[in-house]
Amino acid sequence: MGTPSLHQEPDPDVEASGPSTPPVSRRYAWYVFTLAFALALTDFIDRQIIVSAFPYLKSEWDLSDTQLGALVSVVSVTVALGALPLARLADRWSRVKSISLMGSVWSLAALGCAVSTSYAQLFAARAALGVGEAGYGPAGGALLAGMFPQRLRATIIGALQAAGPLGAVIGVVCGSLMMSHFSWRMTLAVFAAPGLLLALMFLRVRDPHAPSRARATGADAGDGAAPPVGLRAVTAELFRSRTAVATYLGGALQLVVLSTLFAWLPSYLAQAYGYTHTRAGAVAAVAIIASALGTVVLGNLADRAGAVRSRNKLLLPAVLALLALALLTPAFAWVPAGPLQLSLIVAGAFCVASAVGPVPAVVIDVVDPGVRASAIGMVALVNNLFGLAVGPLLTGWLSDNHGLPAALAVTPLCCAGAAAVLWYASRTYAEDLRRQADRAQPAATL
Repeated sequence: MGTPSLHQEPDPDVEASGPSTPPVSRRYAWYVFTLAFALALTDFIDRQIIVSAFPYLKSEWDLSDTQLGALVSVVSVTVALGALPLARLADRWSRVKSISLMGSVWSLAALGCAVSTSYAQLFAARAALGVGEAGYGPAGGALLAGMFPQRLRATIIGALQAAGPLGAVIGVVCGSLMMSHFSWRMTLAVFAAPGLLLALMFLRVRDPHAPSRARATGADAGDGAAPPVGLRAVTAELFRSRTAVATYLGGALQLVVLSTLFAWLPSYLAQAYGYTHTRAGAVAAVAIIASALGTVVLGNLADRAGAVRSRNKLLLPAVLALLALALLTPAFAWVPAGPLQLSLIVAGAFCVASAVGPVPAVVIDVVDPGVRASAIGMVALVNNLFGLAVGPLLTGWLSDNHGLPAALAVTPLCCAGAAAVLWYASRTYAEDLRRQADRAQPAATL
């Protein structure tokens, strides 16, 4: 992948955003990406496979839809609570060791889910799973951001985030299939093992921007900017940029809708179409795969659009959020069950993933390089607390009170708010890019 060929002058705002020469070979960067992607894939399998167990849990423990939704949302809550402190640990200690440690934590927690004998135990194990993910996402994103050039960040981070929907597909489809032949406990245990192996493999990865090196030189290697020190300074840096603050919120609002589809689409298909749980999971997987493709394709398209004009990197997901709203709400509210409805849902799932890559990429662009993991941690905090945690729980509550079709028709309205906030962020992005370049320039010329 490279910079698109554009027969015009480059946008000075993009060119001013920082150096684009990667510190490692292209081959090694892609090797680390592959390993990080595989580990993220196991994370989201462990996170999402619980959806396949909903019918069995509901029958065995007599759970409500609100309680089932809470099993998904609690992971997002603990990710949100742990994201920033664990990201700061990665910035100051070791991103590679943090990734390995967190991968081990969530794998052991997934095993704990498999041996749970009550709803309370399962709920607690799901919460622990979120703690592991809280540290992995920021450290992994920061590690890869330092290995690839700035012009590819939305593409690379979007591709890493695509492990989420792909892992959800494997969790939902394979989980449904295995649970129809084995117990839900055995199925959860089988999928808990691969993460431990990959976490140990990650200890051999070399981080060119290791925090110890940055402290020794007074800068984040290759960027020339002295990293902020202390919690107050880091927090001020994360909220200094108007673009970053607005982008945090815009990404979260869009994830309310995406997380709702991941958690409740299989149950809706079983109700509306009379599918078996296995078939419902397989059909829902088509929409989830569409969102994974949207994460990668639309992230790359945002990079290309941003190369023409920097604000386009945020305008594109804003427009696509409105398109997702126009597709999903009518699909669940007015279109009867059938091929047209399924097509609208799949197309909406593709569009609603448009902000997944650009949001963390834009935030990384406008904060000090020394707090990149912390910046992604803040993205994770806001995304999980106000996005991923809200969608499944809110939809479960609406379903208990108004029915699942009505709940799925209402939640896409969050896309309108996402579009408005991302449009606002696009207006300040170019200015914040220039400011960050001006701050880095004096240190880089010393």
